Amino acid sequence: MSEPDWLSDEEMRAWHALLSGWALLNRQIEQQLKQDAGLSHTQYEVLVRLAAAPDGRIRMTELADSLVNSKSGLTYQVGQLEKAGLVRRESCPTDVRGVSAVLTDSGRHKLDQAAPGHVAVVRELLIDVLTPAQRRALADGLGEVARRIQEMPARHGHSLTRK
Repeated sequence: MSEPDWLSDEEMRAWHALLSGWALLNRQIEQQLKQDAGLSHTQYEVLVRLAAAPDGRIRMTELADSLVNSKSGLTYQVGQLEKAGLVRRESCPTDVRGVSAVLTDSGRHKLDQAAPGHVAVVRELLIDVLTPAQRRALADGLGEVARRIQEMPARHGHSLTRK
């Protein structure tokens, strides 16, 4: 077995900055959303995706792919949103096996309630901290990471993302 290509000090600094920066930012986002709207970050993102979709409706498989979430994890989160009356599930008219998540009026209202605080936290803790060049580098760099991972073939019989 060959020796791993160990990370340099600079590479390790980038890796640690990503891990700690995201963990701390996500913790603040989770706290704000829970406090302002009683939502998890994933639940908020589900509502955002549904609000942006035509007729507030997306197939569950497409929703899972857009959130880069496991199917079972998404099913649980949508179930919680459904219990709260924010989302409903419906059969797909074009595919008897397909299920769509649909945003309710209450869900749209909850999103409208949560969005201002969410945007304020993201702006305060990320956007306004970075220079325009740093924001571009972050978007370009992590966008490239996501693109490459999504294009990777399955490893050990498990895909990192669904195709």
